[in-house]
Amino acid sequence: MGDTITTAKALNLQLLPGYQETKPVVFCGLYPVEADDYNELTITLEKLSLNDSSFHYEPETSNALGFGFRLGFLGLLHMEIVQERLEREFGLRLVTTTPNVAFKVVTEGGETLYIENPAKLPTEEDIVSIAEPFIRASLVTPTEFIGDLMKLCENRRGDYIEMEYIDPERVILSYYLPLSEIMVDFYDQLKSLSRGYASLDYDLADYRPSEMVKLDILVNGDEVDALSTIVHKDKAYRMGTGLVSKLKKLIPRQMFEVVIQAKAQGRIISRANVKPLRKHVTAKCYGGDVTRKRKLLERQKEGKKRMKMVGKVEIPQEAFMSVLTVGRD
Repeated sequence: MGDTITTAKALNLQLLPGYQETKPVVFCGLYPVEADDYNELTITLEKLSLNDSSFHYEPETSNALGFGFRLGFLGLLHMEIVQERLEREFGLRLVTTTPNVAFKVVTEGGETLYIENPAKLPTEEDIVSIAEPFIRASLVTPTEFIGDLMKLCENRRGDYIEMEYIDPERVILSYYLPLSEIMVDFYDQLKSLSRGYASLDYDLADYRPSEMVKLDILVNGDEVDALSTIVHKDKAYRMGTGLVSKLKKLIPRQMFEVVIQAKAQGRIISRANVKPLRKHVTAKCYGGDVTRKRKLLERQKEGKKRMKMVGKVEIPQEAFMSVLTVGRD
């Protein structure tokens, strides 16, 4: 592969460049809904890779979701196509974690790491710098939507490059944008603000230093690694509070109190409590000394404390994709 074939008379021929293996730029975790389907998912990925060698996969384990795979894709559209094929063609029921990009991390020891899984990010004390991939985006839009689209790009930490008029009614807006900022709903916002007329094209530019932090979610003190994400420092608080608020609605009430917390830069930035279900233990106390009712309630309270220490909180599947709809204003 990579040989250039020509005629004997072509003496000044320039050789064609050789074959280069594709490199993924977008990553996400993929887990079977039922743990028993892990082997089937393994076989399915092997089959799919035979006719699509551009996506990469490797096994990984999550404390919250069990055994699964970390997949790498060429872009967002490629990720959506592979997910759709796995579900439609092979009939798999899957849980997909938040898509991530690969961050370039330089450690205190001088080592350069490419981190696509937030759970593998070194501690803050071991990090010298973090750089994230940027793209050069070209937005073709009617002139009447220029202001709204420029505001959208600036809200996504975009750097303005230039504006070129195609004709009196259409223009090309060029911006440098962090790849992580267009991962989720940027295209939907683009179409909404332009009433469907604007289009987006982009190419990878380079890595640029950014103030990125790891945002962790804790449920009853235990870190849920599948909900961890890497965000910009300025957006950590808003995203943390939004995610905690959404999880409070999604996690069902238990027989014990459930505490949901968001943590960034070593401190808790948001907290919410899911109130416990309460059994009416005093229902059969018809009158009598009030101290008897108090003893029953105190006994119930102690029981809930013990239950909280050993009880396991079941987190619904919707919670793992709730990161996608938070903090993207």
